[in-house]
Amino acid sequence: MKKGFGKVFSALAVMTAGAAAGGVAANSVAAKKIQQLTDGHKKVHELYMAFDQWLRIRQQGKTLAAYFERNNYKTVAIYGMKELGERLCDELKDSGIDVRYGIDQNADSIYADVDVITPDDDLEPVDVIVVTAIYYFDEIEEMLSEKVEYPVISLEDILYEV
Repeated sequence: MKKGFGKVFSALAVMTAGAAAGGVAANSVAAKKIQQLTDGHKKVHELYMAFDQWLRIRQQGKTLAAYFERNNYKTVAIYGMKELGERLCDELKDSGIDVRYGIDQNADSIYADVDVITPDDDLEPVDVIVVTAIYYFDEIEEMLSEKVEYPVISLEDILYEV
């Protein structure tokens, strides 16, 4: 009887340890998923707020070109050629501000009115690089600042300084 009890106890101990390990693993996966969802929400919220501010500027009869003119930025590169990058390129099109090129990690799959290169390519000198991937600005600005000697600014800053 004692032998049988030992086997049962061992089996229960193994099952309990397995359940605990499974619970820890499931919790880790759930925590990662929650973090991804939270980051995605923050990114979408920042995009929404940027478009809202941009719309306010337009409703006041202003354009973003005024910011570039005021700061004597005549040539621009745009980092991030998704929605905000496309809209910035469109807005500056006939303004006298020359958008020389776009920069995007996915340059090969981007179709735009300007040439689009990757951040690893040689970056032609411009007066300023505008980062439209505002959620990732800090990392992008740090990476670009190691490659170029001209300003790297966030579209978000422009939107609140016009």
